[in-house]
Amino acid sequence: MTASDRDLLTKVPAVTLGFWIIKILATTLGETGGDTVSMTMGLGYLAGTGIFLVALIVLVGAQIAARRFHPLLYWATIIASTTAGTTMADFADRSLGIGYAGGSLLLLACVAASLVVWRQVTGSISVETVHTPRAEIFYWITITFSQTLGTALGDWIADDTPLGYEGGALLFGAALALIVLAYYRSAISRVALFWAAFILTRPLGATVGDYLDKPVADGGLAFSRPLATLVLGVAILALLFILPQRAGTHEGATA
Repeated sequence: MTASDRDLLTKVPAVTLGFWIIKILATTLGETGGDTVSMTMGLGYLAGTGIFLVALIVLVGAQIAARRFHPLLYWATIIASTTAGTTMADFADRSLGIGYAGGSLLLLACVAASLVVWRQVTGSISVETVHTPRAEIFYWITITFSQTLGTALGDWIADDTPLGYEGGALLFGAALALIVLAYYRSAISRVALFWAAFILTRPLGATVGDYLDKPVADGGLAFSRPLATLVLGVAILALLFILPQRAGTHEGATA
């Protein structure tokens, strides 16, 4: 690949079916991994948040410094953002006493504000613009807020409504199916649909992750959190080699 060819590529993967499969697995791992550190290891939400935020900052720095798309680096950064989102949401909802509803509304406002500022500064919130350091910073800030929002939203539906973990997973899965239908059958902005789907995969992962590791008495399957995290990690790693992983093209490529 020549330098001019690389200039037409973004630093994030093309949005394919493989992308969404790995994203859902990564968000589920984020739930089990975050709970492993904060609950199973007993470090607490604040310490867990500190650990995962440091990892996230380091990986985002490496992602921005990279000259091209690296699948392992990108998905490691996604996993860091989703585990950090798990512990941050749990800290806000439980330790600070904001509650699931309050935390969800606050984080929704943060996601919306991030998208609005991103659009004002760069002119677009499309992933096709993520090929400059400034766009990448906005991209990862928005993703981290969305991962945290998804955790709070998933916990809210699973714990504070009669749906529980299974019902919550079905609800968010159905919402994602409607987005897919809208993508193929409507003229709704593809950028808006992308971000809606990206946000909704997180509460889906949160409810599935909780369903796997919560006690049977609470409606879960009582699987080991570390074991579930390891299995999900191995599955993601295998899929990175099995499913096509290529960089997306940015808007300038068309011209």
